[in-house]
Amino acid sequence: MLKGTKVGLRARHEDDIPILRTELYDDVANSARAEGRPWRPITPGSKDSRLVVDDEEEGHVPFSVVELDGGTLIGTATLWGIDNHNRFAHIGLGLRPSARGKGYGTDVVAVLCHYGFIVRGLHRLQIETLSDNAAMLRSAEHNGFVREGVLRSSAWVMGEFVDEVLLGLLARDWKPETAT
Repeated sequence: MLKGTKVGLRARHEDDIPILRTELYDDVANSARAEGRPWRPITPGSKDSRLVVDDEEEGHVPFSVVELDGGTLIGTATLWGIDNHNRFAHIGLGLRPSARGKGYGTDVVAVLCHYGFIVRGLHRLQIETLSDNAAMLRSAEHNGFVREGVLRSSAWVMGEFVDEVLLGLLARDWKPETAT
């Protein structure tokens, strides 16, 4: 398990899937904001590619996020779109409603940076988030990510186009805190 100050990132367990599906993906409004594709219902027990881990997939590394105090499942974290040639990847996360607003997101981003830069040896990490996602923008910027641009009207979310903010962080600019 990778550990931050508040959270741990561990392998996805089979019993995590129903909880994450119910609280993150079955919530149409939340899922529409987090996904780059239209929401659709997923049959219970199906192999939902957003949640079921394919250990053979090298370009996508999903984690379950747990509280260090007690081990409660609080969300998901992912290093995705990994490009080993250019040493680049995207990061993303989703927190259960009960875990939001507690500083966990900032810690998750820090641990993903540790994983990307130290464990994987990447050169650049990138985040794309909706322009009104203040929590993710705060978490990213607290960890040293720099706003590099705005993708105007690039996301179709619940009946309207919304801007996305592109943030990047280079390994040389990253200032690690306590993730291990």
